[in-house]
Amino acid sequence: MGKSINLVTSIPGPKSKELLEKRQKFVPKGVGNAGEVFVADAKGALLTDVDGNTFIDFSGAIGTINVGHCAPRVVEALHEQVDKYLHTCFHVMMYEPYVKLAEKLAQITPGSFDKKAIFLNSGAEAVENAVKIARKYTGKTGIISFHHGFHGRTLMAMSLTSKVKPYKFGFGPFAPDVYKAPYPYPYRKPASMSEAEYVDHCIASLEDFFISEAPVENVAAVIVEPVQGEGGFIVPPKDFMVKLYDLCQKHGILFIADEIQTGFGRTGKMFAMEHFGVEPDLITLSKSMGGGLPISAVVGRTEIMDAANPGELGGTYGGSPLGCASALAVIETMQADKLPERAEQIGAAMEQRFRKMQIEHPEIGDVRRLGAMAAIELVKDPQTREPDKELTGQLQKECYRNGLVTMGAGVYSNVLRFLVPLVVTDEQLQEGLDVIETSLKNVKQSILSN
Repeated sequence: MGKSINLVTSIPGPKSKELLEKRQKFVPKGVGNAGEVFVADAKGALLTDVDGNTFIDFSGAIGTINVGHCAPRVVEALHEQVDKYLHTCFHVMMYEPYVKLAEKLAQITPGSFDKKAIFLNSGAEAVENAVKIARKYTGKTGIISFHHGFHGRTLMAMSLTSKVKPYKFGFGPFAPDVYKAPYPYPYRKPASMSEAEYVDHCIASLEDFFISEAPVENVAAVIVEPVQGEGGFIVPPKDFMVKLYDLCQKHGILFIADEIQTGFGRTGKMFAMEHFGVEPDLITLSKSMGGGLPISAVVGRTEIMDAANPGELGGTYGGSPLGCASALAVIETMQADKLPERAEQIGAAMEQRFRKMQIEHPEIGDVRRLGAMAAIELVKDPQTREPDKELTGQLQKECYRNGLVTMGAGVYSNVLRFLVPLVVTDEQLQEGLDVIETSLKNVKQSILSN
């Protein structure tokens, strides 16, 4: 097969440059962009810009396109729904796709208990509502999130988020009764500790936290990402998640799993919590749930979800007919095409390649993944593990210039994360990995020559 990447102009090309001028004039600079090109067409794992350049997509719209761009079942479902009705507002006149999706999610999400689901517009909105529901059910107000975590940019979600810049700086004051607890970062654990000792240390810190910071009697819920996304794809030891859940059970604290980035096949399971054997009380979902359409959900135990009274939950566009139709098609695609299993194959191939690269390039301090949620952490020195933010930024830009779309991450901005659409071909995957390897060589050579 021929190459998928096809660059016919410099990056950005002339048409993208024209649009970029308008973007800079009419769109706030606070709306960040990973690159300087504008898309014209997208299929599977490929993006073609307005100048006719074709890129391989290793970012998947920040994890939104697990089933691929313009997935056939999703497109078909949307066309069918558009011809029927666009919106009636579920609060005004109900529609079947909302109920069908709630039923389906109750069946496939972790938890061997009765569940219900509410639908909203974005991941941040799902987080806001999960907190509302937890507080209503428990009658408590305290919420614990974790260091390096990310939960969104709205007020409560931003308050739960850990990274100050660019997400929180200058936007305070934040929502009260929100606390941060330690989350294990295996690559940066104290050298003197074993993994088991490190996990116990993190859990003990949380127990101490209840004494010194937030009385356990006032804590409604803990919210945790099974794998931290913006934090740098930090995969915790299984024992940590199990012990955290047990701690919540012990103290009557609700366990909220933020599966917005980890859900829908990304980690090799339909939901990442399945790796840990933990059944969350509440789960927040979005991103790849809609296959490109804006929709999010809170799914949880029936008795918890029913704590709110009529009118206390919802929103005009929450669970739109188009979003529900798309999400049902996403789930059908995931199951029929065995995309969670494909995710593990993709992740294993990426890990194998990155570990080979690591031998030649010690700047790759760590390679980590869960399924196809993969990342490399770049450092100035493999011994000191000092983060190399500059190299990471240059590498991301060089990949873009060479036809590969990637995203940065990490609290130190020194991680490249990969959210490859799970429909990527083996040839496209290896071609993209070739670009990363070549780009890293080019960037290092450029640094040396300067």
